[in-house]
Amino acid sequence: MSITRSLLATLALLPLVTACQVYTGKPEGPPPATRLQGEVQVQNGALLFTPCQEQRHFSLSGSGIEREAMNLLADGHGSLFADLAGELGGSQGQGSDGRFEVSRVYRLQAEGHGCDDLNFKRLVLRASGNEPAWQVEVGSKGLVLNRPNQPPLALPYLEEQLPDERISFSSEANGQRLELWVAPQRCVDAMSGTLNHLSAELRLDGQVLRGCAHFGGMRN
Repeated sequence: MSITRSLLATLALLPLVTACQVYTGKPEGPPPATRLQGEVQVQNGALLFTPCQEQRHFSLSGSGIEREAMNLLADGHGSLFADLAGELGGSQGQGSDGRFEVSRVYRLQAEGHGCDDLNFKRLVLRASGNEPAWQVEVGSKGLVLNRPNQPPLALPYLEEQLPDERISFSSEANGQRLELWVAPQRCVDAMSGTLNHLSAELRLDGQVLRGCAHFGGMRN
């Protein structure tokens, strides 16, 4: 091959090499959400969020948080506990240190444990229901079923996640069969008004009990 033909062949390959170098990178996704727990209050007609053990205050917006919070506050509560995910940003406004744009409401409640919940960071999930009352707490070492007038029942479990985003926690021990199914669905506790991001169904020895659930500190 002549020098001229060799040079032309080399030049013809350059666009292909350049193209491979340009398009090997993957597009950047959205920034990861920040999950925070804290207190929600109304100040000058706006919602202010104060994270647990902090002095900062953020104005809240997004994901229907204004409507959900106002519905609970309308019952006469002075403040709410909120477990939220979103993005911090924005300039400092009147009475706030910035803005918290909410992308997910894990939990919004006027009653029950809030920042003082010592078990939250060790929990994978907490589910509960009424009539009859029940509660299941799932942690890294097992799950615990709590019912009135009965001792807590601690059991090992298997976790299974289905393609439709439902999650199953199941156990068969001590002569009892337990299955807890949760699904990503807005769920409101009929007695307390607490809003959760998961619906729950507990199947216990042939009995089906329904309720709501939320992820704990070990699962986002």
